Amino acid sequence: MDYSWLHAPAGQVAETAQRLLGWEITAGAVRIRLTEVEAYAGTGEDPASHAHRGPTPRTRVMFGPAGHAYTYFVFGVHWCLNIVCGPEGEASAVLLRAGEVVDGVDLARKRRGENVADRDLARGPARLVVALGATASANGTSLLDGEGPLRLTPPTRPVERSAISAGPRVGVAAAHDVPWRFWITGDPTVSSYRRHAPRRRAARAAGA
Repeated sequence: MDYSWLHAPAGQVAETAQRLLGWEITAGAVRIRLTEVEAYAGTGEDPASHAHRGPTPRTRVMFGPAGHAYTYFVFGVHWCLNIVCGPEGEASAVLLRAGEVVDGVDLARKRRGENVADRDLARGPARLVVALGATASANGTSLLDGEGPLRLTPPTRPVERSAISAGPRVGVAAAHDVPWRFWITGDPTVSSYRRHAPRRRAARAAGA
């Protein structure tokens, strides 16, 4: 499989994010088709990125290699999952915001709740992680070589560029109006947009 496009320069992360739409991520028996993603560039020009000020023990994985998972805990409640991209040494990542469960629906529903509708099983970054059954142990593992708990594979239903919408990012305190959130237009599994509202006690923003 050709994953070379994941190595595009960090400054082109918005383009890389759009290419991820329609790709599928699998963990065990659950497979999810990505319908919404969000781009973050750690090039020093994106203050919403965790890597904006350079590598730390937490964000070192964002500096490569591409195709690895970057997971983090947000607001002390939820796990989020990102795919690292860009050349080694240039930090960028794409947050997986939502998807359609195309295999393992029963298992995903058992994890999410018996009364959860199909469209809501992975509708939002935290829900997507729960549906997959992914944990912090995925952090830093490859999604490309089949050795890690997650696997990224090409789309069975490719997405045309004309079918992609763009808009502001969600839940970040800085640069939230940058239109680097991308989704498949009209797809029912795409999450609802909520404009950023400052919190009195600043928590770690849900970006990468």
